[in-house]
Amino acid sequence: MGRKNRNRQRAQQNRDGRAEGKRSRDDAGWGAGYSEIIKENKLFEHYYTELKIVPEGEFEEFMEAMREPLPATIRITGYKSHAKEILHTLKEKYFKEVQDLEVDGQKIEAPQPLSWYPDELAWHTNLSRKILRKSPLLEKFHQFLVSETESGNISRQEAVSMIPPLLLKIEPQHKILDMCAAPGSKTAQLIEMLHSDMDVPFPEGFVIANDVDNKRCYLLVHQAKRLNSPCIMVVNHDASSIPRLHFDQDGKKDVLFYDRILCDVPCSGDGTMRKNIDVWKKWTTSNSLQLHGLQIRIAVRGVEQLAVGGRMVYSTCSLNPIEDEAVIAALLEKSEGALELADASPDLPGLKYMPGIASWKVMTKEGQWYSDWSEVPTSRHTQIRPTMFPPTDPEKLANMKLERCMRILPHHQNTGGFFVAVLVKKAPMPWNRRYPKGETPCALLDGVFYCSFSSVTVLHIDMKCSVCSSPPPPKKMKLFGFKEDPFVFLTEDDPIFPSIQAFYDLSPGFPKLNVLTRTHEGKKRQLYMVSKELRNVLLNNSERMKVINTGVKVWSRNTDGEQFGCAFRLAQEGIYTLCPYIRARIINICVEDVKVLLTQENPFLRKLGDDAHNQAKKLGQCRSECDFFFLLLPLLIYLKYISSEMHFSLFFFFSSGMGDLVLRSRPEELFKIKNKQALSRFKKCKRI
Repeated sequence: MGRKNRNRQRAQQNRDGRAEGKRSRDDAGWGAGYSEIIKENKLFEHYYTELKIVPEGEFEEFMEAMREPLPATIRITGYKSHAKEILHTLKEKYFKEVQDLEVDGQKIEAPQPLSWYPDELAWHTNLSRKILRKSPLLEKFHQFLVSETESGNISRQEAVSMIPPLLLKIEPQHKILDMCAAPGSKTAQLIEMLHSDMDVPFPEGFVIANDVDNKRCYLLVHQAKRLNSPCIMVVNHDASSIPRLHFDQDGKKDVLFYDRILCDVPCSGDGTMRKNIDVWKKWTTSNSLQLHGLQIRIAVRGVEQLAVGGRMVYSTCSLNPIEDEAVIAALLEKSEGALELADASPDLPGLKYMPGIASWKVMTKEGQWYSDWSEVPTSRHTQIRPTMFPPTDPEKLANMKLERCMRILPHHQNTGGFFVAVLVKKAPMPWNRRYPKGETPCALLDGVFYCSFSSVTVLHIDMKCSVCSSPPPPKKMKLFGFKEDPFVFLTEDDPIFPSIQAFYDLSPGFPKLNVLTRTHEGKKRQLYMVSKELRNVLLNNSERMKVINTGVKVWSRNTDGEQFGCAFRLAQEGIYTLCPYIRARIINICVEDVKVLLTQENPFLRKLGDDAHNQAKKLGQCRSECDFFFLLLPLLIYLKYISSEMHFSLFFFFSSGMGDLVLRSRPEELFKIKNKQALSRFKKCKRI
């Protein structure tokens, strides 16, 4: 047989095999034909049975919960002015429609609010993502979740990951650092809390969200952009050596210390087995041993940059004390009283958790146990470190109050596994106060650390000098990933401002200095705005940090608009930021006008109410007959509708050559519009 015939026969056999395999999978149902992951790991069970982190008599229940799929959880964004209306819609319509359904023989239970989350703004249900996507009966509910998630009104987020931002107790004036932020669900929570007062477009505080992975930083940007905040900056650094920033304060340069820090470190993730089933077959104790040092370095860098009186929340999605209590104990010991473990239990009433443990052992992947550092053979010293064991001094251990740590077990409230601890900084860290400002106690010469407090050469171990207790000198910053466009702030006399000022009649208080663009030369295509505080940080640290994205887009260049006197149109993302400063090109409309805009294929001006029609005429840009669509009329139409039950705002924005409709609510619910054409048009709208 020739080569061509053999290849033809082999190809035919492959096609037959694939067809047969496809039929067998189709006959057996979705997912057949793939080897099922067995949710068992004897080493995992042996390890946690020995550590006794699960109450006696509950281990079987704990393991059963770990094998069950994680329930779907949603969170309604708390800072939006219409959060209560979305909650009302969910409770009165969608939750009632799904509670009596059966899908694949599984009865759908009514969604329940998370008992510990404030104002019933977080809910969970036994619906998995797979069921939501494939069931025709749940199609409407799924579409609602998708559309509201895209618009920033709802976040689909695991229940336990909502806990750390709540424990930070964010206030609008706080400077916040999220050290390991991607993919960004917790960062979104921080931004929401910062904007708790929607009447203040520029809170005094800000969020700096960092991640070491350059590609994941863009996922972080995508999450943050949904919230349209001028107070967020995304940076790309190794969290264990994130640079110390400076800012101008009263005419002097000072070091930036953060009021709140979220330290959600990389971990082995054995608390995520319910959603990441690969962990079942990959789990081993060596994962925790390898990550322990990195977790300490990140946490140390965090507390160094925390302001005195500030709070840092340390969290992992691991149940392993090597990644949890051992890291906290090492931090407290290094701090020499500068840090205190806070009791956070009153902050989340209704949350069931287990207190932290004060005694644990270390196990190798081969199953060898060690109760103390003295038992570890020299050959293991590179894998097992002293900080992995609890302190041997009983008095020191008692003063740490490790029982204030919180470990969330899956079977208690049908969640994932999680660990969280709240640290409060009482004084500067020891290595920050033992030598004068600007003077470095240790130097790096020819690859060797020399300590100025000692006449002999000493080595730095675990980020700490054995003599002066100081961290080693910072390494030179290395930048990875794509080269970002520059951030260029405009001056008050920039030539683009007069036309914008006249066209939109900007109020005198408009902060021109907060406007920036992403190019030094050529036409400015996009204009962004940041808060005054973020501008301060950017101007003083451009060479010190790699910024991926910041601010919110407020204007976009539109050359067709030059004939009307302004080459920039409003960007829908920046409407909330700009609205307090714009005093022209605003038309107030009634509810009936909203219905016209949603239901009419060609909503001519003459079809609107007399009041709106007259307002449009006064703008001076319309022809006398006003019998054309708004395509040649750059304007912002603003509606504020107040009733006994709701308070919300709608924005309709039309610009030259563009007919996009920008909404800020769900009109088919608010106005009881039943027309199918209106609902179809609504689905095509771009919404804030």
